[in-house]
Amino acid sequence: MAFDRPSWRDVLAGLSVAGLLLPEAVAYAGIGNMPPQAGVLALFAGLLSYALLGTSRFAIVSATSSSAAVLLAATGSLADGNMVLRMELAAGLVLMTGLLFLLGASAKLGAVSAFISKPVLRGFAFGLAVIIIVKQLPRFLGISVAGHDAQSVLQGVVAHTAQWHLPSLTLGVLTLLALWVFARPGRRWPGALLVMAAGMAAQHHLRLGEMGIARVGVIELHLNQPALPALAREQWLRLGELAVAMVLILYAESYGAIRALALKHGDEVKPNRDLLALGVANVLSSMVHGMPVGAGYSASVANESAGARTRWAGLVALAVLLVVAASLLPLVAYIPEPVLGAIVIHAVSHMLNPQVFKPYFVWQRDRLVSLLAVAAVLWLGVLDGLLVSIGISLFMTLRGLAQARLAVLGRLDEGHDFIDLKLSPMAVPEEGMLIVRPEAPLFFANVESLLAQVRDEMAHHPSAHSLILSLEESPDLDGSCVEALRDLNASLQQSGRGLMLARLKNPAYIVLQRAALPKVALTVLSIDDAVKLVRGGRGK
Repeated sequence: MAFDRPSWRDVLAGLSVAGLLLPEAVAYAGIGNMPPQAGVLALFAGLLSYALLGTSRFAIVSATSSSAAVLLAATGSLADGNMVLRMELAAGLVLMTGLLFLLGASAKLGAVSAFISKPVLRGFAFGLAVIIIVKQLPRFLGISVAGHDAQSVLQGVVAHTAQWHLPSLTLGVLTLLALWVFARPGRRWPGALLVMAAGMAAQHHLRLGEMGIARVGVIELHLNQPALPALAREQWLRLGELAVAMVLILYAESYGAIRALALKHGDEVKPNRDLLALGVANVLSSMVHGMPVGAGYSASVANESAGARTRWAGLVALAVLLVVAASLLPLVAYIPEPVLGAIVIHAVSHMLNPQVFKPYFVWQRDRLVSLLAVAAVLWLGVLDGLLVSIGISLFMTLRGLAQARLAVLGRLDEGHDFIDLKLSPMAVPEEGMLIVRPEAPLFFANVESLLAQVRDEMAHHPSAHSLILSLEESPDLDGSCVEALRDLNASLQQSGRGLMLARLKNPAYIVLQRAALPKVALTVLSIDDAVKLVRGGRGK
């Protein structure tokens, strides 16, 4: 895939995000109860694969907290305390996850992302930003809490109020203030990189460790030789089931990050290409016994806020990390934990803008959907929250389609145009005819309701000898629609009235021809032409 020309902003963004990614990778490895190199090697695999194959300018593919928690639960239940077996199971799970992503890409299943509406996506992004900030609080406050989900972390933070570490909190607040100063309009300083450098210097010269401020600690890397996991058939089958859940949660996080940033900058999204990139990244990570990877929200937003312009920022970050891994790991150990937490909080804080929901309240559309998306993500977590939000969005859409109204049409200014009589006093009904148009596509859930409205209109127009039903909104008709139209035609025939179905799309026209409804005229022509056919008696 062709690359855009890199800019100096990409270099600075790559430098800034690199310092964040390495400690985060180690932290996520700890969540998954994996050795540190599992997170770091997964980071290398993700950065390289996505930079070469992905489409988003900002996405950073690495291990994520949610997938690390799923990895821990999945492998822990199958390994039964056997660490060697658990490592093999982890590699197998990551491999199966990558293969499922590749299968989804080959089947072009990226189209399912269209079911995530923009109001849902904005609610998801807002809720996920809150979750990420909550999960950084223990690091920010210098305490340790049980559990990894946002609710458990928040409960632990509140329960351990007395243990809040004032020096850690002070350092975190000062770091946040510095980041906000660096990010002021007109200033393009690499804030994350500067505060990390200052934090390492302070840890070394001011002896912050003696104040009880924790640091990232020493990271040791031991490259594993690429190899397929040695597992039994039954274990592979079980991992296949668990991989489905892993794919869902990684895709939810990745697509949420990619689409939210694309929406913000007006970029094009290519879901199938991103599925391919995620598949290759996870397969490569499995080969080196790394963790599952996805486009992490906090890292991707940090990359964007640092000023990235192209995918070169990811490659710069990869190059920096390789240099650090080869020679500078002892320096990374000096990064204070509160500084790292403050960087993550600042990176996602600009996504906590309630103004993104204002248009939905002004338009009086999708207010409930967007707010429920926020609540679902906060209450149920990333995966379940997104699925529930999508379900609510689809339910509201189906509800609107099922309650669609019927428009009665009239001729406008004696011309060829027909318009809803309720929209213009200048529209005139055709003498002896009733012309109606469903304002939504006909399908099994709404066809009976809409045709009942047609019957009511016919009852209120006793002088109408013909019914012209315009189906321009219906690209196709299912079996329920054909049966309902057959029943409508039968009732009209009994009362001596005729039926013409106008403005038919080709699939609908073909199925109605096959149905051969008696004495029903079919046409793909305009309503004006249909009226002429009825008047001329040539509609049969």
